[in-house]
Amino acid sequence: MMRAIPGGPFTDAKTIPDFVIEKMNERYGLNDPLYVQYGRYLLNVMKLDLGPSYRYEGMTVNEIISGSFPVSFAVGGIALILSLMMGIPAGVISALKRGKWPDHLAMILATLGVTVPGFVIAALMVYVFAWQLGWVTVGFWDGLNTAFLPAVTLALYPAAFISRLVRSGMLEVLNQDYIRTAYAKGLSERTVIYIHALKNAVIPVITYLGPLTAGIVTGSFVIEQVYGVPGLGTFFVTSINNRDYTTIMGVTIFYSAILVAFNIITDICLSFADPRIKLR
Repeated sequence: MMRAIPGGPFTDAKTIPDFVIEKMNERYGLNDPLYVQYGRYLLNVMKLDLGPSYRYEGMTVNEIISGSFPVSFAVGGIALILSLMMGIPAGVISALKRGKWPDHLAMILATLGVTVPGFVIAALMVYVFAWQLGWVTVGFWDGLNTAFLPAVTLALYPAAFISRLVRSGMLEVLNQDYIRTAYAKGLSERTVIYIHALKNAVIPVITYLGPLTAGIVTGSFVIEQVYGVPGLGTFFVTSINNRDYTTIMGVTIFYSAILVAFNIITDICLSFADPRIKLR
């Protein structure tokens, strides 16, 4: 798809003479037929060599990923933990207080979290906590000291989605016969809710965690741009604008591998959470 777009990695460099661009295309093999370039690329990928970056001088795609992925993973990991800490209790409370004001409040917040774009939430966070209150400094990366606010912003959407999943799961589970049997046996409400009901209600959440984790730990371009986080998402979108073919393909392959890995982990976790699911 990127090769179908007119131009190439060096065509927007206005200060470079045409003969230099031609030499650079020849050096990187961009003048070869597309099937030759594709075959050569596959051979390199089999050796775990994702090739050089066409726009970041002296850097390979492997170096870009190894340098930026830990940053995205740190922010995404914190965001994932926060989303579970916010979403699961909100969904449980909403289900237990169905039709009452806690339920309405939780669902209003969940709807806002799902529908409001990430760049709007990020801009509001910067305005309130950085500009008005002065609690944090944004626009640069200083390790985990600057990771909390982008992580909170990144966690709001999955937290809202998780709360809706937990609510619907809890409402379905609470009407099951084994829950009524547990109450009839004299078990406390806390035991019934958190031991018997919640275990089955979170199965849809576990299923959702596979693609969610893969997406959240590999970076968000919007969040990283607003907060100045040098993560993988920033390099990915920048490489598209620059037609940096190797970086685009390298990050895509890396993301695909992460997605497959977390989906496998999710399937394994589901087999432990639900005895009806067995891995053959």
